[in-house]
Amino acid sequence: MNMRLGMEQSGKTRRADHLLVASIFLLTGIGLVTLYSSSYAFSERFFGNALHFISRQLVLAAVGMVLFFVASRIDLEALRKWIKPMVIITMTLCVLTFVPGIGVMRNGATRWIHIGSSTYQPSELVKLVLPFYLAHIFGKKQDSLDSFSSGMLPPAIVTVIFFTLIYLQNNFSTAVFVLLNALVIFYMAGFRMRFFLGAAAVFLPLSAYFILTKDHRLRRFISFFKPEWDPLGSGYQVRSSLLTVSSGGFWGKGIGQGTRKIASVPEIHSDFIFSSFSEEAGFIGVFLVFSLFAVFGFSAYRSALRNSDPFRRLLSFGLTTAILTQILLNTAVVVGAIPATGVPLPFFSAGGSSLATTLVMTGLVVNNSRYAGAANV
Repeated sequence: MNMRLGMEQSGKTRRADHLLVASIFLLTGIGLVTLYSSSYAFSERFFGNALHFISRQLVLAAVGMVLFFVASRIDLEALRKWIKPMVIITMTLCVLTFVPGIGVMRNGATRWIHIGSSTYQPSELVKLVLPFYLAHIFGKKQDSLDSFSSGMLPPAIVTVIFFTLIYLQNNFSTAVFVLLNALVIFYMAGFRMRFFLGAAAVFLPLSAYFILTKDHRLRRFISFFKPEWDPLGSGYQVRSSLLTVSSGGFWGKGIGQGTRKIASVPEIHSDFIFSSFSEEAGFIGVFLVFSLFAVFGFSAYRSALRNSDPFRRLLSFGLTTAILTQILLNTAVVVGAIPATGVPLPFFSAGGSSLATTLVMTGLVVNNSRYAGAANV
């Protein structure tokens, strides 16, 4: 049997970056403990079962770990042959969110689809598939990046399609997140600055239009600059989060001992889970977790930049940037540094779609770490 069956079977085994793997496992474990601690009161109150969220997360974490192992070992060159079907399937799943009976609407947003008794958020898959597609295209067309028709236009069109589909799901923050991370890969591929100036000239006015034409976005934007404007409405969540974070002090109240998670912060088990962790783990816990994030980022970027294969380098760099950007955006919202968004915290937030996708992404990063400093493969 040869490599084309899907898993690496080269004559010599390449070792993954152990520091990178350890940081991923530790963050996943800490995230599960934090989710249980932050969600059991809410789960008991609204679902009559304190294990409602954590039991689902544990199942998907187990599935995610299997996918992590597969992604860390799979032959990426063989997988590249399937990139076009992957893009088409992902776009189709995004379109299905608008189909009655298949799509699921929550709070005015159509971001999910029914899969049996569960739901799935296709935009999470975009965070994986789009970087893979861009790395594949740019790795294959290194000599034609200056060509508008063959170098820039096809990947730009695919990126805009994904942005539009996610925006139409009433998920502006994720759409912007996907677009900005795609532009990072464009930059790393070597596109000239005029491309980014053109993109900014189009995107910035559109962003202003998208914010001003939706009431909930405009309210969040105003509340960010003037928190007292709507303290019990659009500003309530962030103000409550700040009080929760500051109540942890230096040492924290202890895991499971936080009190503000019970009713003070809406969605504290999801987008605002880091405020619960801060209350219970304190400054020292926040410092240690950010140290783990830094170890993950340093190890992942180091292996990406040392990789001589353009495809592997761009893929690893793009996936790492996507994960770290999510972390920075989420924690910045929690402490009131930027307007509120709907971006979950990787490894921590409730939501199997996010956790499973994150583990697949980190698996691919680990896969690429095996080739850091190696010749092109």
